[in-house]
Amino acid sequence: MAAALSSCCTSLFSVRLRYSHTFRPITSLRATLSSNPKSSSNRQKEGGVHGVVVSGQRKKQSNSKDDRDKKVGPQPASSKSLGVSRKDKDVVVESKDKQVEPNNLQDSAFLNAVVKVYCTHTAPDYSLPWQKQRQYTSTGSAFMIGDRKLLTNAHCVEHHTQVKVKRRGDDSKYVAKVLARGINCDIALLSVENDEFWRDVEPLRFGSLPHLQESVTVVGYPLGGDTISVTKGVVSRIEVTSYAHGSSDLLGIQIDAAINPGNSGGPAFNDQGECIGVAFQVYRSEEAENIGYVIPTTVVSHFLTDYEKNGKYTGFPCLGVLIQKLENPALRASLKVHSNEGVLVRRVEPTSDANNVLKEGDVIVSFDDVRVGAEGTVPFRSNERIAFHFLISQKFAGDVAELGIIRAGTLMKAKTVLNPRVHLVPYHIEGQPSYLIIAGLVFTPLSEPLIEEESEDHMGLKLLAKARYSLARFKGEQIVILSQVLANELNIGYEDMSNQQVVKFNGTRIKNIHHLAHLIDSCKGRYLCFEFEDSYVAVLEREAVAAASSSILTDYGIPSERSSDLLKPYVDSLESGQPSDQEFGDTPVSNYEIGSEGLLWA
Repeated sequence: MAAALSSCCTSLFSVRLRYSHTFRPITSLRATLSSNPKSSSNRQKEGGVHGVVVSGQRKKQSNSKDDRDKKVGPQPASSKSLGVSRKDKDVVVESKDKQVEPNNLQDSAFLNAVVKVYCTHTAPDYSLPWQKQRQYTSTGSAFMIGDRKLLTNAHCVEHHTQVKVKRRGDDSKYVAKVLARGINCDIALLSVENDEFWRDVEPLRFGSLPHLQESVTVVGYPLGGDTISVTKGVVSRIEVTSYAHGSSDLLGIQIDAAINPGNSGGPAFNDQGECIGVAFQVYRSEEAENIGYVIPTTVVSHFLTDYEKNGKYTGFPCLGVLIQKLENPALRASLKVHSNEGVLVRRVEPTSDANNVLKEGDVIVSFDDVRVGAEGTVPFRSNERIAFHFLISQKFAGDVAELGIIRAGTLMKAKTVLNPRVHLVPYHIEGQPSYLIIAGLVFTPLSEPLIEEESEDHMGLKLLAKARYSLARFKGEQIVILSQVLANELNIGYEDMSNQQVVKFNGTRIKNIHHLAHLIDSCKGRYLCFEFEDSYVAVLEREAVAAASSSILTDYGIPSERSSDLLKPYVDSLESGQPSDQEFGDTPVSNYEIGSEGLLWA
C-alpha cells in the first residue's frame, strides 16, 4: 500500500513522490520537490499518522470521579491582535452573529485577507556543503492576522532567498520579510512594510477548536489556476497528529475538504467566517481519499505567544522520555501499580532535565495533576481522551512540570524543566552546513538532509542505525562523517572511505566537527591520525597537508577549507565528569518500528 503525508506547497517544477521506509520516529514516507534530477534538498518531508482518535461532542467540562483526573481542554489563540480574548479560561471569540451564507461567499470580506505567496528557494548542497543548489520557485498561500503580519507554512518559505505576496484581485507583488519559522509546527510569520498592501483589508479572527462534523471551508491558491480557490468539507477527527515537515507530534484537525499543492498556509474557516486553522498537509494513500490536515488555533496561539514573549521562536518542549503503555495487568502488578493508570519510563534522554529526576522503571501517573491513563492518554474536553503528548505541547520552553511518579511501589512528586529535544542527527539545518576539508578529506556532521541527498543505500546500515536511534549524550554532540575524498596529488588512497564515521583524532574521541577542527589546529606532531568505525585508520603528514591545501581548494573551486562557523574559537560543551571515551548511546526501539501499541517518545 502506498501511503504518504505530504506538504501542500506547489513547486513551479515537477512534483514527484519517493517511497522509502525510515526508522526514525514520526517520519514514514517522503515527497520530493525537485528542480533538477540531481537536486534533492528541495524535498518536503512526510510522516505517518498515529495517535488516539478523539470522538464525541464538546460539552461543559465536569469533574471526574477520580480526584486526580482533570479534564484538559484546548488553549485558544491568546493574542489580542488576533481578535480573541479570554474570560474564566473559556474562549470568547469576537465574531459575527450571522453565519456566512454560501451564496454570499464570493463577496465575503474575509476572502480578501487570503494572499498568494511566491518564494524563491536556494537550498544548501549537503554533499558539497561549500556551495548552494540551483534555485527553484514555489507558490503557496498565506493570510493576514493583524498587527501587519501574515501567517503561512514554514515549508513554504524554507531556504528562502526572496518572498513576495499578492492580494486577491491585485496585479502587484509585495516583498515580504520572514520574521520567524516554526519548523516543528510548520508555521511561519511574515511581514510586509508597504502600506499599500494593507489598505482597505480586514485581518482574520481566530475561532476555537471546532466540533466533529462541523463545516469547514479551505481557502487558498492551489495548482490548477491563478485565482483564489474555495473547497468545503467537514471536520472528521481531532487528535495528536504527525507533522510531516517538522517530524513532530502536535494537535491536528483532520478534514475531508480538498487540499492540494499550493493550499499550504491558507486558512480554514467555520460557518461564522472565523479561522479555525491553517491547511498544511494531506494523507496520500491508494485506500483513502480526501484526508487533509489543518493546524488548529491552539498550535498557532502557542507559536505566536512564543514569538511575542521571546522575540523569536524557541519551539515546543518535550519531556525527554521513552514511554511504554501499561495496559498489561501483569506488568502493572510487577511494577507495584495497583490501579489502571500510568506509563512506564523505558529510557530518559541524557540531555533532558528529566534525566535528573526520572529513572528507567519509573511509572508516570500524572502530569500537573492530570491523571495519565494506562493506554497513554489523558482526558480531553468532554467524554474524550487524547495522547499524553498533548499536555506537554501546551507548555513552553523553560516551563516546569510536576510529575506524579510511582517508583518501586511508592508514590512521589517530582518537578522537571521542559525544553526542546536535542537531536543527535538534526532533521533540518539552518544556513550553511558545517564542513572541514583536510588534504581532500571532506568532513561534515551527519544530518537527515544529507542522508536524503546521498540516499540511504549509500550511508551504510550501521551509520543509519546510529542516526535513527542514538541519543545525544550532551548538548552539541554530533556524528562526524567523512562524506567524500577529493582526488589530489597526495594520492592518499582513501577514496572508498566515503560516508564513514570518524570517531577519534590522534587518540582523542571526537565530540563534534568544531572539536575536530580544534584538535587539528592544535596538533604539533608530525602525523594526523584519523580513526574511523571498524578500526579503520587514515594517517597524513601534517606538513604535506598544509602544503597541498591551497592547490586542492583551487582545483575544486572551493572558497575556504572550512565553513565560517568553524572559524570561531572552540568552546568545550562537555560537562565536567562526563567520560570522553564513552561510546554513543544504545539504540532505543521506535514505536514506528513495532507499531502504535508499543513505545513512544514524550
